Amino acid sequence: MESFGTVSFPNITLYSIAIYATGIVAEVMLIYFGRVKGRYERNDAITSLLMGTGNVVVTIAYAFIILNLMYFAYEHRIFDLKINWLTGILCFVADDFRRFVFHAGTHRIRWWWADHVNHHSSQHFNLTTALRQPWTSLLTGAFVLYMPLAWLGFHPLLVLFVGGINLIYQFFLHTETVGKLWKPIEFVFNTPSHHRVHHSNNPRYLDSNYGAALIVWDRIFGTFVEERDEDVPQYGIVSDIATFNIFLVAFHEWIDMFRDIARPGLTLKQRLGYIFMPPGWSHDGSRKGSDDLKADYVRLNPDQAGMPGLPGLPAVTQVPQPAE
Repeated sequence: MESFGTVSFPNITLYSIAIYATGIVAEVMLIYFGRVKGRYERNDAITSLLMGTGNVVVTIAYAFIILNLMYFAYEHRIFDLKINWLTGILCFVADDFRRFVFHAGTHRIRWWWADHVNHHSSQHFNLTTALRQPWTSLLTGAFVLYMPLAWLGFHPLLVLFVGGINLIYQFFLHTETVGKLWKPIEFVFNTPSHHRVHHSNNPRYLDSNYGAALIVWDRIFGTFVEERDEDVPQYGIVSDIATFNIFLVAFHEWIDMFRDIARPGLTLKQRLGYIFMPPGWSHDGSRKGSDDLKADYVRLNPDQAGMPGLPGLPAVTQVPQPAE
């Protein structure tokens, strides 16, 4: 039990372990007896569980750094916010927006993608996929994004508490057993349907639905794409790494990125491009990022042009006709 003043917070980590274990066992049993839709593959699930175990070890150090940074920012806070239901809800919403911003960044900045990509590396989508978490978060520097919340006046322990609730909620998004929910819920909250889209490598669905617990941020910023029955999500990254080796899962993109940076004959700008440009970027245009894959899909399926998640048809260049 963590506390300050007269307010105490339960240890959300201990509760989450029990919730995760119960959820996975229940999903496996329901799928096994044919009661719900879903797929499990033994080696894939074991890989996800081992990645989650490694992440727990890393998170101890990660949380120590985050907490100390937030306490430093809290000492210089702008507002003295009391701890009550209202500030708790405000903190949850603010933290959820922070998660949306960071999550969008992990898909558009290769340095952050190198850490996040392992979470997308499974070709299955079940509750164990939620536990396929990175080991290299300390390298990203993203922990500084926690500081503004404490600087605004939210107590660090409150930030960690609402963040823990958010993570537990997100755990249950990783499933095929639940279809679409009541429309008002689907409009405001992230749901399994929305998150299936996010984990899909279908061109239509790439780089969409970054929300954590709330999907309203995607609706506001134009990154929302709805799951479509005629375009069933296919899971995994665009270029499958085809391995259950946990070390390759954890570090493959870092290795590839540093190989690109070390290529001979590149300018400093090009080397920096391999760090800060989106995944798939290359200095000579020899690779394809998500925008290129979407454009390719539209060229092959022109009837889909301009639909959510897809660009319009490229403008046709008018060739001047010779004068008669």
